[in-house]
Amino acid sequence: MNKKKFWLSALILLLTVILGWSGYQWQKRSIDLQQMQFRSPMDPIFLIPGSSANQNRFDSLVTLLNKSSLKRSLLKVTVQTDDSLKFSGHLKPGDKHPLIVVGFENNQDGYANIKRQAKWFSIAYAKLAKTYHFNHFSALGHSNGGLVLTIFAEKYLPKNNTIDRLMAIASPFNLEKETTKRTALLKDLIAHKSSLPKKMRVYSIAGTENYEDDGIVPFISVDSGKYIFQDQVASYTEIIVTGANTNHSDLPENQQIVNIIRQYILQEDISKTIRQQNEPQAQAP
Repeated sequence: MNKKKFWLSALILLLTVILGWSGYQWQKRSIDLQQMQFRSPMDPIFLIPGSSANQNRFDSLVTLLNKSSLKRSLLKVTVQTDDSLKFSGHLKPGDKHPLIVVGFENNQDGYANIKRQAKWFSIAYAKLAKTYHFNHFSALGHSNGGLVLTIFAEKYLPKNNTIDRLMAIASPFNLEKETTKRTALLKDLIAHKSSLPKKMRVYSIAGTENYEDDGIVPFISVDSGKYIFQDQVASYTEIIVTGANTNHSDLPENQQIVNIIRQYILQEDISKTIRQQNEPQAQAP
């Protein structure tokens, strides 16, 4: 083979490799784009309890939600300390918006354990997403459950998955009453806030018995969520609930909050329900 033919063959081979690699990269980007744009038909709603609570924490809330809305199926998951999962309940075929409660065998308080729970939730999420084929969801966390979801959103949410709406009820983003003091928890959440899903809508609810706290979590601690979510997500809304049943443990069943959940997380039209609740009751003769 003379030099001319050799260099011609080498040039053809090089062009073939370049074209092949370019085609592979284009196809890969196209698949990634399709995955990013595709939204699964199933859009579950996760419920995460706070410390010392288990997978049954939201039974009363689920009863209230199903009493005045489309009845949704309920699946309960407990993540064991060895990373295994225990299931109870089931998802009905065709239920596109089921309720999934994820609790933890180790449900103790403390920042170190909250970080473990966020990791455990990521294990449950990966299993459920693979089994039921969804890539987006909404979520509600009570107390430390809201912190678990926030850490998950910052550190463990899989690529091409997103959280549509997140509601934190009485979540203590900073356990200091003085705004000048920030705990390690708040500092870490602020440090990683740029990783939050940009299209997520966040609702933070504070209950106040005395306009300072809900009996356990100071209002200023809940209010510190603004340093994490503002200017990082599609919207951040803080809601203060006062009046009856606003102590910390009663908040998930508080009627005002139930209506807020139905409106913003379940995306239901609750105007008729509110009118009925505000109508005076007829007195017996």
